[in-house]
Amino acid sequence: MAAEPDAGPLYRRVLALVDELRLAESAPPAERRPVLQFQSPAQLAQQLPLTLGEPLPDESALLQLCRQVASYSVRTSDFRFRNQLYGGVDQYGLAGALLTECLNTNQHTFEVAPAFILCEAAVLEHVRQLIGWQDGDGIFAAGGSMANQYGLALARYHRHPEVKARGLFGRRPMVVFTSEDAHYSILKAAHWHGYGHDNVLAVPTDECGRMRPDALEAAVTRALAEDREPLVVNATCGTTVLGAFDPLPEIADICHRHGLWLHVDACWGGSALLSRRWRPVLAGLERADSVAWNPHKMLGAPLQCSLFVTRHAGLLHRCNAAAATYLFQQDKFYDVSFDTGDKSVQCGRKVDGFKLWLMWKAHGDAGLERRVDATFAAAGYCADQVAQRPGFRPVLASPQCANVCFWYVPPSLRGQEETAAWWERLSQVAPRVKEAMVRRGSLMVGYQPLPHKQLVNFFRLVFTGVPEMGPAEVDYMLDEIDSLGRDL
Repeated sequence: MAAEPDAGPLYRRVLALVDELRLAESAPPAERRPVLQFQSPAQLAQQLPLTLGEPLPDESALLQLCRQVASYSVRTSDFRFRNQLYGGVDQYGLAGALLTECLNTNQHTFEVAPAFILCEAAVLEHVRQLIGWQDGDGIFAAGGSMANQYGLALARYHRHPEVKARGLFGRRPMVVFTSEDAHYSILKAAHWHGYGHDNVLAVPTDECGRMRPDALEAAVTRALAEDREPLVVNATCGTTVLGAFDPLPEIADICHRHGLWLHVDACWGGSALLSRRWRPVLAGLERADSVAWNPHKMLGAPLQCSLFVTRHAGLLHRCNAAAATYLFQQDKFYDVSFDTGDKSVQCGRKVDGFKLWLMWKAHGDAGLERRVDATFAAAGYCADQVAQRPGFRPVLASPQCANVCFWYVPPSLRGQEETAAWWERLSQVAPRVKEAMVRRGSLMVGYQPLPHKQLVNFFRLVFTGVPEMGPAEVDYMLDEIDSLGRDL
């Protein structure tokens, strides 16, 4: 443990702690601290002085409290954290995040965030160009779920701008179509926007988890027959569990035929746009009306870093503007088109675009492309190992994104008839191995079932670009799962 700095304000001493934590993450696996020190909620509440009221005696006590919180937090920048669709943080993105926290401003008007407004605009324009749009608009949002909310809001406003003033009263139900493997944020958005869960139609997917165009066409026909109004299709590029990419060209054809808004949730798989090798999985993206993407996932931008772009210029402002005169005065002395806050549903908004802008300036297109290629390469190596190792069984023949899904079959279940009872026993393996790895602090890998595909609990090992992983790190993770599950 490093010696405590004995001088300077608390924030400097915390920065020294940050340096210490970052160095620990680069140590060889055998020398690393556990990826977490698990405590139950009740146990952790006993360890932390949670009650408020009286202040601590001095800043040294506050620093010790920061150390304590860090010691019980998950080390998401350690390569062993494979639990979610994020992990690791880019050093330049971290520098950008530290600067924005220090400057502590709000991304709503040019007068309070002049440089940040321009940086956000530059990133959004570059992303639109990568998609293939010559015009359009965009905004950074408070996470991918909120970015998807923007898509549904614009879809309705584009079709029915009068709803902004008059509301939904007396209208036919508007229908949202999304795949049965889509992110749950679409259901939440349907509730918030007044569509209702019953008007979110889950479209069946194929064996790889991709939306079936024939099933989408049938769902649209059924909604029309029921006197409901088909409004928007949410396609997914990189589903949360299987990493599936919906077939955008076929879906876009259906949307064009029926006059539907096409929103693409590319929060996970959108980073493939940066790679010439992997960009074909996003074929047809340029035909979308709007796209959501989370660079805090595969690219390692600091959380949160989510953006929403649309090819319809001016629509975001018309849809969301409330024209507050204490913020968005039209007689200011500069070009008020740079007061972008009225496009947002938030008033207070973090200057998240700067983190990504600084990363992009540091790495360039080529550097980010290498990061995406390395991520897919690590996932490909892992999938090959899963297919070869005894006891490992892939859920899919090959990953579409950076998700590798598999069962671990312990020796006690190998070579047996795979009856319903056998699958029930196998479904208990992943939760027990997960508990063992978390209690040991050696690894964090997620698991889940897919009941609609009759798939019992399996592991979902996901790869991100930071930290970059090679064969040694992948082998460690699979060896650890084998070691923890072998005696079950």
